[in-house]
Amino acid sequence: MRRGSGQGAVLLVLLMLLPWPGLRAASIPDPWRPLERQWFDNVGMAEGLPHSITTALAQDRDGLLWIGTMGGLVRYDGYRVQVFELADAAAAGLPDTYVRSLLALPDGGLLVGTNAGGLARFDPQSGRFRSYPVGPGGTSNRKIYALAPDGERGVWIATDSGLDHLDLGSNRIETVATGPQTAPRDFTVYQDRAGNLWLGNDKGLFVRYAGSRDFVRPAHPAGVVDQVLHDEIWAVREDAEGRLWVGSVQMGAVYREADGRWRTVPGFSGYAGAARQATVRDFLEVAPDRMWIATDGDGIVAYTAGDAGTRVFDHDTSLPSSLPGNSVRALLLGRADNVWAATDLGAARSNARPEVAFSMVPSADVAHSLANPNVRGIHVDARGRVWLGMAAGEIDVVDPAAATVRHLQLTGRQLRRDVQTLAEAPDGSIWVGTQGLARIDPDTLTVREAILPALGDSPVLSLLRMGTYMLIGTYNGVYRYDTRNGQLVHFRHVAGQPDSLANDTVRQIVRVGKAVWYATNNGISIARDPLQTDGFINLSQRDGDPASLPQNLVDSLAVDTRGRVWAGTLGGLAMLPNGNAPPYRFQRFGTAAGLASDKITALLSDGAGNLWVSTSNGISVVDGRTLHIRNLGVRDGQRISSYIYAAAARMPDGTLLFGGLGGLTVVRPRWHAPAEPQVPLRITNAVVNGHPLPFGRLPGDHGALALSAHERSLRVDFSLLDYQGSQETAYSYRMDGFDDSWIEVPKGGTPSAIYTNLPHGNYVLHLRAVPRGLHARMAESTLAVSVAPLWYETLWARLLAVVLLLALVVLLVQLRTIYLRRRAAQLQAQIDEHTRELRAANRRLDLLAGTDELTGVCNRRRFLELAEGVRRGAATAPACIALLDLDRFKRVNDEHGHLAGDEVLRSTAGIICQQLRTGDLIGRYGGEELVLCLPNNSGEQAMAIAERIRQSVRGARIWHEGRAIAITVSIGVAELRPGESMTSWLSRADAALYGSKHRGRDCCTLAG
Repeated sequence: MRRGSGQGAVLLVLLMLLPWPGLRAASIPDPWRPLERQWFDNVGMAEGLPHSITTALAQDRDGLLWIGTMGGLVRYDGYRVQVFELADAAAAGLPDTYVRSLLALPDGGLLVGTNAGGLARFDPQSGRFRSYPVGPGGTSNRKIYALAPDGERGVWIATDSGLDHLDLGSNRIETVATGPQTAPRDFTVYQDRAGNLWLGNDKGLFVRYAGSRDFVRPAHPAGVVDQVLHDEIWAVREDAEGRLWVGSVQMGAVYREADGRWRTVPGFSGYAGAARQATVRDFLEVAPDRMWIATDGDGIVAYTAGDAGTRVFDHDTSLPSSLPGNSVRALLLGRADNVWAATDLGAARSNARPEVAFSMVPSADVAHSLANPNVRGIHVDARGRVWLGMAAGEIDVVDPAAATVRHLQLTGRQLRRDVQTLAEAPDGSIWVGTQGLARIDPDTLTVREAILPALGDSPVLSLLRMGTYMLIGTYNGVYRYDTRNGQLVHFRHVAGQPDSLANDTVRQIVRVGKAVWYATNNGISIARDPLQTDGFINLSQRDGDPASLPQNLVDSLAVDTRGRVWAGTLGGLAMLPNGNAPPYRFQRFGTAAGLASDKITALLSDGAGNLWVSTSNGISVVDGRTLHIRNLGVRDGQRISSYIYAAAARMPDGTLLFGGLGGLTVVRPRWHAPAEPQVPLRITNAVVNGHPLPFGRLPGDHGALALSAHERSLRVDFSLLDYQGSQETAYSYRMDGFDDSWIEVPKGGTPSAIYTNLPHGNYVLHLRAVPRGLHARMAESTLAVSVAPLWYETLWARLLAVVLLLALVVLLVQLRTIYLRRRAAQLQAQIDEHTRELRAANRRLDLLAGTDELTGVCNRRRFLELAEGVRRGAATAPACIALLDLDRFKRVNDEHGHLAGDEVLRSTAGIICQQLRTGDLIGRYGGEELVLCLPNNSGEQAMAIAERIRQSVRGARIWHEGRAIAITVSIGVAELRPGESMTSWLSRADAALYGSKHRGRDCCTLAG
């Protein structure tokens, strides 16, 4: 908001609630507009600018951006910065590095006004600058403040000593008499559509009306307008409606309506109390009636003619996406609706039109931004307020209608506990799922902690209200709470009962018709109503069945307007065409179908039947009719790239909300920007044998480039000149006649096609850019390339060389064949002998290195190597380790001798091997201890295997020297925990083994 503007907050809110022009759905009011911030991308010294203070902007005929700075001139194509500095004056002819003004010319050239070097003209055909003289036949002064076209073939030049005119055809400059009443120092000049010439200088504003030769002061009223027009005038601009905008050094700005009436800008015309206004440097009409005013120190003042207040875009140190600097010297509306601002901390680019999506993030303006970037849960209450559950026990209440954000903090035992989910109870209170449950009064926002003591230590993952019931999903199953009588019912997964809840971790609960669907860590459980606690229909992934779930960890569920049920998993998106009706046969979607990622986090259906999907790599939308998938990008306003929580909600007006690691993304599915012309894919630079081509000789689309016989090295730089989402645009190229397939430019790399040692011939270079975005279109361009042959590459020289080569080859082949046959026989014999020896040695070494000599199973080292591989690959499937110890083995050695003990170990190992599956591992851990690794087995499954082994050993009799020896084993089993180390895993199994010993031996124990 503008500091010191004196306007009331109510007027400002009314201003910001006005719809933004240029939208297809402009008649639909946007309640989020007051909370939407202008997003700026910076091009600064880190990108190659020679100086942080940028002073002037221009876009040439081909769409390249030119940036004037205090340290040189820059040509920018979105990826490459080419700098013209004073040190290159001999080659480029730039007369001064401090650039004050720029003007793009119809021939692709550029006029450059400098601070102390006068005026220069860039010739694109030669790549050089031509400096105009100063004095007679040249400019009135070396300091050039402003350049403005005269509507024909000339340019007006405002200098420190008067006004000049340049004829572009003859390159002649003439001094323009402005009269004794005007000042010699002219800061700005502008010719309007009617042919009137406006001049701003240190005595105020003057005009030479069309058909007149004299400059006069325009008629205007007394008071504030008179004060502004008699101040030093630095900026004049006409908008599309014929209004004339005038900016001063210290009195702000005013504008004149097309009918001649003058108006003030609320809070920015005249002194603000005793304080002077920031100097106005430039005006830019970014949309019909919408004017941006560049100031020297107060950022950009945005104003719509006739409104009661302004809005300011300024630098926010806590927000990297804000305007990089508050001193703005120039503005430019480029192609593809790009708005460029020249600031004291680099050039900034923003979008002139509203976008489909925007992001709310934390900033210094706490009343209109988030408190935390980690949005984990979202709920829209009956009043249209948005409740955001965040990390560290923080809750934000966003009220778009009032343009406010309230920040709440949980306390007590729930302090700093993540808020995972929210729901509205029948009485209108908001239930908060965190470490247990909290309750918030919807009117006073008073927080009551731990409303259900039974859940005090359980993290709550999901909430769903169905009538008077509240369903609560946790890591320990589901709780059903009856809000009428306080009855709490708990149900969970029961081992060995396949129709119980699929898993105790319940991530989301969704109503599908009258049924309740539970998304869990092991698939989906379907209940016919909220009262059902068992007998579920469970859906999960089945190996080899493409119509089952793609993965069992289900984060989210949604029902679209066609009644189809969608499930988001860590392995992709799945859809049930029949919804809640069997058979439950899923159709799968993944990255191959166009999704940004297979890791699905949240799902929302819009009113048109489309499905919006947040993933770990952005947001996608599935067309409800065609099932075609598109991905949002920076061009759509989507700035948060990662979403890892099932945080999503839909507002009554259709606005979609997605929470992520970077903040809140607001998506307006019905809003679409007007159709744009195709953005060109241009060759922005070309280097032949190390020598760059002048810009004017660069070929355009379907152009041609001829290389001489000695020019075999070619580099072609190219760019999609929309300057948006450069890191999201995928570039590739292919040279017909040279490349077999498309060559992809690495992501984040500079798009260039590089060829060295090109053979002579004729080629066609294809260039391609694939931008990311809902309405983005692939752009292609072609370039015909011809390379002349050297003398020895001509047809007659090659024929002669072929004949000589064939004769020589025949002779060499004969001689070489005789020698090679003899030598091959000798070498083959030696190789065969060495191969036999090596194979035998390798077998012996492998056997010795990895096998326990006594039992024939893996030794400890080999077993731990193999088990470590199982541990690393057990991210999605369970695995267990079992430690086995022969009970009272010392008694066997004492009573029967050590040879008997060895026989017992060998026989026991053999008995155990008979109980194992292919893929299970067994090794001797030490002494009388054996160790098993059981991949793809849960703790319960591993305990069953261990019990079979224990009974087999107990029932066996081992004979040694005619005596039968009975033996029993104690077993400890441990299931691998996520992220657990091998040492910890074995330690838990060892602890379980000791538990078996303490229980009396000859038993199995599962580690906790």
